[in-house]
Amino acid sequence: MGNTDTKLNFRKAIVQLTNKTKPIDASEDAFWQQFWNDHATTALDVFALVPPNEIRKLREDMPQNLATLLYKAVERLVRAVDNSCRTQQEQQCVLNCVRLLTRILPYIFEDDEWRGFFWSSLPSENEHDDSATPLAQSLLNAICDLLFCPDFTVVGSRRSGPDKAEELANIDSCEYIWEAGVGFANSPSRVGAMDERRTELLKLLLTCFSETMYRDPNASEEPNKWISHFTSAENRHALPLFTSLLNTVCAYDPVGLGVPYNHLLFTDTVEPLVEACIQIMIVCLDHDITQSSSPSNTSTYNVEDSLLGDNLFINYLSRIHRDEDFSFILKGIVRLLNNPLTQSYLPNSTKRLHCHQELLVFFWKICDYNKKFLYYVLKSSDVLDILVPILFHLNDSRADQSRVGLMHIGVFILLLLSGERNFGVRLNKPYTATVPMDIPVFTGSHADLLITVFHKIITTGHQRLQPLFDCLLTILVNVSPYLKTLSMVASVKLLHLLEAFSTPWFLFSAPSNHHLVFFLLEIFNNIIQYQFDGNSNLVYTIIRKRQIFHALANLPTDSYGISRCLSNRGGKAGGVHRPIQASNSTKAPTKEELDENSDVSEEETEGEDEPEEDAEEKSEARTPEPSMEGSTPAQAAEPGTLKATLMDTPALTQMTEKESAHPTGDQPLCDLGSPTKLPTQEANSEAETTNKENETKVEEQKEKPKTPVASPEKTQTLKRGVVNQRGSIRLTESNSRTSKLNIPPPATWHPTPEWVQAWQKKLPLQTIMRLLQVLVPQVEKICIDKGLTDESEILKFLQHGTLVGLLPVPHPILIRKYQANSGTTAWFRTYMWGVIYLRNVEPAIWYDTEVKLFEIQRV
Repeated sequence: MGNTDTKLNFRKAIVQLTNKTKPIDASEDAFWQQFWNDHATTALDVFALVPPNEIRKLREDMPQNLATLLYKAVERLVRAVDNSCRTQQEQQCVLNCVRLLTRILPYIFEDDEWRGFFWSSLPSENEHDDSATPLAQSLLNAICDLLFCPDFTVVGSRRSGPDKAEELANIDSCEYIWEAGVGFANSPSRVGAMDERRTELLKLLLTCFSETMYRDPNASEEPNKWISHFTSAENRHALPLFTSLLNTVCAYDPVGLGVPYNHLLFTDTVEPLVEACIQIMIVCLDHDITQSSSPSNTSTYNVEDSLLGDNLFINYLSRIHRDEDFSFILKGIVRLLNNPLTQSYLPNSTKRLHCHQELLVFFWKICDYNKKFLYYVLKSSDVLDILVPILFHLNDSRADQSRVGLMHIGVFILLLLSGERNFGVRLNKPYTATVPMDIPVFTGSHADLLITVFHKIITTGHQRLQPLFDCLLTILVNVSPYLKTLSMVASVKLLHLLEAFSTPWFLFSAPSNHHLVFFLLEIFNNIIQYQFDGNSNLVYTIIRKRQIFHALANLPTDSYGISRCLSNRGGKAGGVHRPIQASNSTKAPTKEELDENSDVSEEETEGEDEPEEDAEEKSEARTPEPSMEGSTPAQAAEPGTLKATLMDTPALTQMTEKESAHPTGDQPLCDLGSPTKLPTQEANSEAETTNKENETKVEEQKEKPKTPVASPEKTQTLKRGVVNQRGSIRLTESNSRTSKLNIPPPATWHPTPEWVQAWQKKLPLQTIMRLLQVLVPQVEKICIDKGLTDESEILKFLQHGTLVGLLPVPHPILIRKYQANSGTTAWFRTYMWGVIYLRNVEPAIWYDTEVKLFEIQRV
């Protein structure tokens, strides 16, 4: 009954505030105190008792009452800090003020005229020296003080004697860091009630920072005054706050004691705190006002203080350098990222976290601002512990359009990692299938896992992932020079992609589709030139599918041949691959179309001097591939989440700098005549190969980053900017092999013989054609002499073969490294705030407010 009465009194006060016909004087303390004194309403109660329409009515009809309410609430928090918040009644008043401000602030930000209210100088009743202090600074300072308040949010170290109580204004908050880890060795005792209070204060902080969501997307790069003050030297708690947030996230272990179902028996007060901590961290680290003017400066770990601006969070993060600190951070991120992947014989027996998107943004920020940390991650196999959960989420989200943002950030992290040589080297470590994924069963390395998942994304993902295709292939190009032994499964997948993307209809249907073929040929060339010894599976697959390369070398370049390829979408195209069946001229191939196309080239060679293929090989692509045990197919988006449009994905050139690694000579391509049948190879088999090391010296070039797309989770989806209904594969790369092409806009573009000839003669086929010229006659001779019907003998021959002195001069390897740019920065900001918006549902802080950074589509 008592709790019901307090809710009723609080509700009456709200109604009285909005229905007054004249402003209520600020001196009527008895009226204003009823909003935070003598009641113990929860945060959910406050959100229910203060409806949005009444806040807006108060803002429009009685603005003076709203201004007084906000001022009084902040003043009450400041007074609590001055009193060191010692009593239980004082602490309850603080929580009531925090909940009320968290409820009202979003409605202040959504109105342009009110947005500057907190930064105006308001006089104080009893502190004349605070007359010039903006209300926002007073609020932020009070919150930071309260986050280190003994016996309220931290366990006090009381001393005996007359000075038993600690004065909050004079406290050294570095002694009260919340968790052991970076820069702090003590492990404070944990109190659940204190975790809950910290979480509520951090939610209010996050609400203050959310002013960014109410700005136009074009103005989102303007400095956020709230974050600027919080991360500046004016905040005396900046260092202990940074350390507390970082350590709380990285030290959290959701398994706890490991007792099954313990999360159902006991309330975990730490998980909400961890989620709030990581959201505050990524928001503060995103606020880098120097990045737009000098992005390269902020991406190095030895940046001068002046270049880092006033953001102490970025400063502190960039200066972490001890290996033990790096180990602590990396192990914490790996532990939390791998949590959703853990399996148990008891269903739902272990706690599942849902903050993986925030963790990926956090990992991205650390790698971006602290290159020493990135090198630490790459110098050991620990990077594979980051790779596997990323690939899991990519594979699991490929069919869900509401998670396209998660797909993008995962791909961009892999692009960042692939720019370093060590990442490609680490991929050779054998992979043991510990994570259930809906991919074919294979035995091989992490490189095979990477290729198999990328193939699955391209062939079975939804249409809105097509802008990522060039980025996926760029990652494979970056790591290809270091892949020592690809499995037969991965080799078949790579040739499958080339077969699909090299069909004449697809190549001629859009001005940039041929770039995908350039990427795939570069992958094959890198492996042949630098890792030939251990890749007999790939060489064998290239020989089996050599008609693909012959067709590329003999593409029709006359007007009649081009028009015939475009018109005969459903039939054979006379000596070349049958075009991929698609619903429009720019649609990417579907899984069924790819599977169908994988047999076409073999069928089309019938009637020449090649014998008819075995029925086993003809049905090979149509046979369902067994998936890993325990895996479930990727789930499509829930109803109502498929209409969100996203921020356009930036072109690859905006994120990577490149130099052509392909030969530019005009030497004629080899013509090996018609291919000859080889023994069949099932897609899921893998021959054991010797693991010979081929030490090569590579020339590493720099690369820039790629810009992502924003999207939140299931019940609501986000869209930003102009509606974009593109269905095409988009690659606007302008490196030396294509920069001279004059390609008109796609809307008015039609393929011409000159356009086809311009890029067709630059296809880097010399290395592969030379390999076929040397090996095909030898393999054919073995097949004829020994009457082989099995591929094992051929694989043995290829394992011990060599092409030393027979191939063209090795080309320089192109390593593309991520480079910060304004496009990716804007994308990450939109995506990050979209995730935060959707993750805060209890209470739903920003629900039903007029957010401008993105658009909300409700189910």
